[in-house]
Amino acid sequence: MTTRDTRDTAAAPPTVEAATLSAAFVTALRRAGLTCSPDRAVRLAEALRLVPPTDVERLYWASRVVLVSARGQLPAFDSVFAAVFRGGFDPSAHRSTPRPSPHGSPEQARTRPSPAGDRAPGQGTGPRQTAPAVATPGPDGGDSNAPEREAVLAMASTEERLHGMSFAQLTEAEVLQIRRLASRLLLATPTRLSRRTRKSAHSSARLDVRATVRAARRSGTDTTRLLYARRREQRRKLVMLCDVSGSMEPYSRIFVSLLQGAVATAGAEAFVFSTRLTRLTRQLALRDPDAALARAAGAAPDWAGGTRIADSIRHFVDEHGRRGLARGAVVVIFSDGWAQEDPGQVAAQMARLRRLAHRIIWVNPRKAAPHYQPLAGGMAAALPYCDAFVSGHSYTALAEVAAAIRGDGQSSLKGRGN
Repeated sequence: MTTRDTRDTAAAPPTVEAATLSAAFVTALRRAGLTCSPDRAVRLAEALRLVPPTDVERLYWASRVVLVSARGQLPAFDSVFAAVFRGGFDPSAHRSTPRPSPHGSPEQARTRPSPAGDRAPGQGTGPRQTAPAVATPGPDGGDSNAPEREAVLAMASTEERLHGMSFAQLTEAEVLQIRRLASRLLLATPTRLSRRTRKSAHSSARLDVRATVRAARRSGTDTTRLLYARRREQRRKLVMLCDVSGSMEPYSRIFVSLLQGAVATAGAEAFVFSTRLTRLTRQLALRDPDAALARAAGAAPDWAGGTRIADSIRHFVDEHGRRGLARGAVVVIFSDGWAQEDPGQVAAQMARLRRLAHRIIWVNPRKAAPHYQPLAGGMAAALPYCDAFVSGHSYTALAEVAAAIRGDGQSSLKGRGN
């Protein structure tokens, strides 16, 4: 048999979808005690789609670059990677397992990809192990760890299905689970230069004339040392307005949890509106999500009512935005755009908000519907003034919301900035 025939008869490597592989691996890491946010799973899936790994070593380094953020996470990461893609480890038992000693027993499996010179004799001349190795049979023709890895994949598939489901299709128990996850999402706005300065040792910074003169006066003579300063960087303010009208009820129950997490962790300002605008920053500032949401529901008597987008935005700009709350801020509006007002009024108020805000993001869960077109009067009038237009209809889609808040280029409709 020729070499070509040997290659043709060899079994093709198993193919696993990038999203499924990422969800399964991140689930295994969580079970082992590592903290991995859903955004990391999304980023890993994107990385695997952009650069498909041809062997386990490349898969290891791609996963490590995306998922590991501290040196102390390496032992657990290496062990879980060996369990899922090489076999021989139970992730659930790693939570209480101490870090292995570098002088461990020789029978202990190597967790990192070894260089070509350190491989076993049977591996140096044979074909490289292909990725993903989850379905690769063991030396005896069977897979002794298949039940554990299949359980991980099954659990990850259930979690992935829940993360991809629209908020309108969730049961009450699933809503509670997604609300807890949404409240833990970390939202970060872009940075801007503050008027305040800090000392700098580099001459490339701006010369601080006042500090230099003060230093000369303290010394009683002409100074021989020039002092420099740089402007400080600080995060832009985050302002979130959520439509809690009747048409948004299946989604607003999740979005309000996202608001609560943003207020508690990122210092965001939170408002809800239906027929009128209500500020809920103080009510949602509680660390207890249930207590915060209960106080928020009691503070907004028009919950699940009609929709007045133009009047709510006008109230926000007049009472809060022009006083500095929206100036240079990232403003996020959660609404389906179904307004009971003249679209011209919506456009006029959005133009006023556009002149104040650094960035406006519109989150419309209806956008996820096939063949959706923003033809509703309020949505069509508001869209020209938005920098990003995303759906946010599921937990996975909330990653697009977070990316738009950060100012990632792929989420922008047009480049604007104040």
